[in-house]
Amino acid sequence: MGDVSDEPETAPKPKRRIKLLLIVAAVVLAVDVVTKVLAVRLLQPGKPVPIIGDTVTWTLVRNSGAAFSFATGYTWVLTLIAMSVVVGILLIGRRLVSTWWALGLGMILGGALGNLVDRFFRGPGPLRGHVVDFLSVGWWPVFNVADPAVVGGAILLVALSLFGFDYDSDERSTRGASDTDERSTRGASSTDERSTRGASDTENAENADAQASQTKPL
Repeated sequence: MGDVSDEPETAPKPKRRIKLLLIVAAVVLAVDVVTKVLAVRLLQPGKPVPIIGDTVTWTLVRNSGAAFSFATGYTWVLTLIAMSVVVGILLIGRRLVSTWWALGLGMILGGALGNLVDRFFRGPGPLRGHVVDFLSVGWWPVFNVADPAVVGGAILLVALSLFGFDYDSDERSTRGASDTDERSTRGASSTDERSTRGASDTENAENADAQASQTKPL
């Protein structure tokens, strides 16, 4: 007869998603860099190339600001912020379990790195380089591949947070549901207790009336 181990079985460790995060970031970065190189070689500033009439055009612009030409004039500040974002994402990535969080963070990381390449290696100089934008859609500011990647990733992370999905778990958080169930159970128990107490009081009153009628003098 074999020995039976009394040691509890350990749950398998959750699979880390750092590789997925890096793959998504690498794809976004590669597409962003390649499209910027092509835009610089094929387009000329001030000469839009129509794609869909005048609504969607290839338009080469040098952007000193953030995504979609916001905060122009704060180039070095935006560079430091982007570097901080990259470091923060890499630190979170070490504990990352959620597939969807890996996708969102990978999009942000790839977009941030894509624009950082321009900040470091394009004029007028390191930390102050202007980002290449080349796609114009209607009234919206001219943008590149990195911009919608960053914004889309951020929207995805906000949605995941609102719906209770944590980055260190591949399942939806059940904390809120557990609290609700606990409150419901507590309320049901209180109702049952009051009902039982009421029935007991009624039964005691009936017994008292019966005893009184039996002892009533004739």
